[in-house]
Amino acid sequence: MSRNIIFSPEEYYHCYNRGTEKRKVFLDKNDYQRFIHLLFVCNNENKIHLSDYKERSFDEIFKIDQEKTLIDIGAYCLMPNHFHLLLKEKNSGNISLFMQKLMTAYTMYFNKKYERTGSLFESKFRAQHANKNNYLKYLFSYIHLNPLKLINPKWKENGIKNTIKVKNFLSQYKYSSYADYLEEERAQKIILNKKVFPEYFPSKKDFEEEIFNWISSVKVEP
Repeated sequence: MSRNIIFSPEEYYHCYNRGTEKRKVFLDKNDYQRFIHLLFVCNNENKIHLSDYKERSFDEIFKIDQEKTLIDIGAYCLMPNHFHLLLKEKNSGNISLFMQKLMTAYTMYFNKKYERTGSLFESKFRAQHANKNNYLKYLFSYIHLNPLKLINPKWKENGIKNTIKVKNFLSQYKYSSYADYLEEERAQKIILNKKVFPEYFPSKKDFEEEIFNWISSVKVEP
């Protein structure tokens, strides 16, 4: 699949991909955690091998010195059969290099663990240029609201009745950056570089208000 997009330095992009034939690519907690580790480890101009740190705990991996990062990450969300990333290009070619490293490393891990061969993800990753301020801001909500499909697949069509349940579910979902915008202390918060993205949410209250405004108003897929 060709991708008619050029990644320009200092620009923002929504990058995503899903399992080939819509298959699940995260089958257990360890799979999710490996991908989250790779979001951090692969964002490095130098090669780092997780196998060198296999004795470290989940939190300790994030203490590895990143040195020079390839890209900036503003948000992420992992779902059973796909993932979403909000990225900023730092230098020409870096997003493509990062995504290649990320998907290759995870595919090698997954295939070895589950004794399979071949591609895990659909061809090339997909990307959309967030070249408008309102669209870029919207992506923070769109990406972080993805997990609602797990408890209510048709929430956009039918609406949300129990907002307290939704709020608790999103805040407890471990495989996105939602908790980092609630300013929870997590080792993986270092994955994000919020300061290079517009300051749409000066406080966690602003973030929550924005998220829940979209729950009742947004109907359009990006």
